[in-house]
Amino acid sequence: MIAFAVLVLLQVTGVSALAASSGDKFIPADSAKTAPLPDYSTGAAVNALSRISNLSTVISDTSRETAAEYTIESGDSIFAISKSYDVKPETILWANYAILNDNPDLISVGDTLIIPPADGIYIKVKDGDTIDSLAAQYKSTPDKILYFPGNKMDVSNPKLEVGSYVMIPGGSREWQRTWLVPTYWRPSSGANKTITGQCEIADGGAYGSGAFVWPADSHMISGNDFWDGHLGIDIGAGLGANVYAADSGVVVYAGWISGGYGNMVMIDHGNGYHTVYGHLSSIQVRCGQSVYSGNVIGYAGSTGNSTGPHLHFEVRYFGAFINPHYVLP
Repeated sequence: MIAFAVLVLLQVTGVSALAASSGDKFIPADSAKTAPLPDYSTGAAVNALSRISNLSTVISDTSRETAAEYTIESGDSIFAISKSYDVKPETILWANYAILNDNPDLISVGDTLIIPPADGIYIKVKDGDTIDSLAAQYKSTPDKILYFPGNKMDVSNPKLEVGSYVMIPGGSREWQRTWLVPTYWRPSSGANKTITGQCEIADGGAYGSGAFVWPADSHMISGNDFWDGHLGIDIGAGLGANVYAADSGVVVYAGWISGGYGNMVMIDHGNGYHTVYGHLSSIQVRCGQSVYSGNVIGYAGSTGNSTGPHLHFEVRYFGAFINPHYVLP
């Protein structure tokens, strides 16, 4: 009955029985006809590079033969830059004495530094310099200078051109530190106080226990760690973060000071130890005041020579700098 009704419908509509379907398929009678397609053409050849997407930055491990230049950005440190270029931080300091004066905290945003191609001394040749004299002066060997590829020397007739730069691999020199702040002492310490600018401090006051606490809530190193060219640690304290006395003692300096420290507090703990807190945004203690372990003495900042907020923290023992990691818990 259903089949008969379909046949009648097809006849009424004029659709051929050949277009009838079986099941649920309907095939029009003119389905064998196809529309013409346009001719396909590849068009002109395109000269382009094909690359695979890769979100990872890969630093080449190929040894450099020539010096590079790097422009300081916000948040940079000599320690971090040296890691990026796989050279020691002192190598960068020695190559940029005119800008940094052997002080890693003197970097400023926008400064352009020379990054030597290898560890050692990268220096401009002066009149009278010879390979032998440079090797002796900077504690290297003539062969290291002669055969360093970047120096491009004729080994059969080596010459140094005045005004050119030469790499002295493995070379070193003495530090020329004129920027370190002196150690200030409390009365009855037995030290010879010939330093100008120290405030008057009464006898007595708090004494340290020798058990230090971290001077900030953050225990992360954000810039320079302790090394020969940086005699403290840079702690990743944000702008306005609390800065604490690392042990009890007497404040022997509180205020602005030159040398790149900015706003600085120094505490004499009365047991041979001093601690120094630099780049503070503000200071909450006064010179001569007794403070106790964990007291807030100021707030972290970026005063002085600094590329971003952090706390510069030093520990001195009888005037000598020691690694703060040795005494911090």
